[in-house]
Amino acid sequence: MLLAVLGLTAGIALLIVGGTLLVRGASEVAAGLGVSPLIVGLTIVGFGTSSPELVVNIFGSLSGVTEIAFGNVVGSNITNIGLVLGAAAVVMPMSLQSQIIKREVPLLILVTTIMTVMALDGLLQGQAAIISRSEGVILMLLFCIFFYVNTMDMIDVRKSDPINAEVADNPYLEEMTVSKRRWIYVGAGFLLLFLGGEITIRNGVSLATALGVSATIIGLFVVALGTSMPELVTSIIAAMRKEPDLALGNVVGSNIFNSLIVLPTSALITNVAVPEGGVMDLLVSWGFVVLLIPFFILGEARLSRAAGIFLLVLYGLYVSSRIGLELV
Repeated sequence: MLLAVLGLTAGIALLIVGGTLLVRGASEVAAGLGVSPLIVGLTIVGFGTSSPELVVNIFGSLSGVTEIAFGNVVGSNITNIGLVLGAAAVVMPMSLQSQIIKREVPLLILVTTIMTVMALDGLLQGQAAIISRSEGVILMLLFCIFFYVNTMDMIDVRKSDPINAEVADNPYLEEMTVSKRRWIYVGAGFLLLFLGGEITIRNGVSLATALGVSATIIGLFVVALGTSMPELVTSIIAAMRKEPDLALGNVVGSNIFNSLIVLPTSALITNVAVPEGGVMDLLVSWGFVVLLIPFFILGEARLSRAAGIFLLVLYGLYVSSRIGLELV
């Protein structure tokens, strides 16, 4: 079991380093092509921070271990709101300034609702709960619409909007020098992601077998927590720099990407079976997203330190209860 733990840790570390290198290299390439920092930040950086989840899911689906693929997406979405956003609010209470984020929160609620309905559809018909290939195509089409709308907004957005400065200050986008080094970053990033994904899946399955728990639990908590480290670090740094829109945008954007690209990619490879307890996990994910409404939509667009502690406590209760049910 020790070898499985060490292997899983090494795999997740490779995923994080690979994702970071890919973001930096791709950002420099885009800058060299004259793409604006705003578009780079909301597309390439968003992809890069979610690339560990994407690679893990591809390997999981190819290996037939869809439990880890499902757990990784749903677990990452829950972790991003409960742990990442909660921790960022504890570090520095957030007061939103950009109206763009207020629109994306309802969108995330819609996306999470669609995923939950897709999972429930089979159960309501007396069949196994799965995310099928056709449903994967539907989710990807939704991402295309989301990408198009946001790209149009990015083109028209005023320079006075604070989110411009937030994205421009993103550490991933700094020091974009035009050199051959950027291609080395891209190549090394893809290589490390490939190795990390294969190592993570192989050792994740071994660890689940050794502990006597399902691969879903490993995906929900171990792999999901590891692949959410880039979001955690970015959001905490953004909160410390008093950039709340960037902190929340990082979480919301990552969750949308997980739901509309990462999970559908797995479904296109093979139908993703919703494991036992998976529907409950989806409902918990939906509940965490709905919790954002009173803070950012109906309220004063502020997430206090007390609210951050509340999110952390809820996340802790979910983790303990979910693992407890697995061990019973």
